[in-house]
Amino acid sequence: MAFSDKSKKLLAWLASTECAVALFLAIAIIAIPGTFMEDRAIYSSPLFSSLLGAFGLNLLLCTLKRLKTIPKAVLVLHTGVLLTLAGCIATTFGYIATVNVYEGSSVNRFYRWDEKKDVGLGFDLLVKKINSEYYPIPVKVGVLKGKNKEKLFVLKTGESFEYDKYRITVESLDLATEHLNLAVFENNHKTGNYSTSGLSDLPPGFPYTFALVAFQNPRLKRLWVDLNIHKNAEKIAEGTSEVNGPFQWDGLYFYNTQTGKDPAGTPYAGIQIVRDPGRPFVFAGFGVMALGAVLSFKRRFISNRKQ
Repeated sequence: MAFSDKSKKLLAWLASTECAVALFLAIAIIAIPGTFMEDRAIYSSPLFSSLLGAFGLNLLLCTLKRLKTIPKAVLVLHTGVLLTLAGCIATTFGYIATVNVYEGSSVNRFYRWDEKKDVGLGFDLLVKKINSEYYPIPVKVGVLKGKNKEKLFVLKTGESFEYDKYRITVESLDLATEHLNLAVFENNHKTGNYSTSGLSDLPPGFPYTFALVAFQNPRLKRLWVDLNIHKNAEKIAEGTSEVNGPFQWDGLYFYNTQTGKDPAGTPYAGIQIVRDPGRPFVFAGFGVMALGAVLSFKRRFISNRKQ
């Protein structure tokens, strides 16, 4: 099929460097304000997607036009850029949804930010348990015999101290109740457990009790949430989610964005659900571009050595 002169001129301009520069400037003009705005809707707008598509078309036409003369390293780079652009466009067909869920309860409606309303995503999400892990906490433990204060020890959770013929290990500190849990050993044999709440399974007549005198504010080491996915009252998936380690299921990424307690003291977790169909293409594009950069460097290095 023969192209008219106008069509040929249009194709030539679409494959030109001038078109690439114009599209790049247009994308930058639209993208730069978006970096200072909380609303990221600009990146999924039809205008922005169209500009990315046009930029990809320009690169494709430019590559095809120079296919016989273009170096292989540059061809690989172009392929990586095209994959990345395709991923960026595919991402606009995804969504972000958020919800706060009380520990031990489930929800089936989520707030979709693109639609700005609560919607059902076809499953129930259960926050089974909110977990936290702290670095060892410095504590002061008092040893008492009856009402007499015998000794004061300063150590960290997980450490032990010796008193009389016993070795006492400070196993953990319950931050919610501020009760210390200890294990007592005699001749390397466990005698029993003791909690500063008053609970104890130490043998009758054990001569000592223990008191938590003071402790330092703990430093959080890790925070994660156990999640279950249900459909029609049947559990179909389970996993853990944290800030930088999302739980993945059926193309969805579940991020734990926050934890807290309501005024009544009931704990809850904030969950962000992301569907990003362009993610594999973007990562593949980055990989191909990295390969192209290595090949380009190798080509120039060999060329310089020959000179």
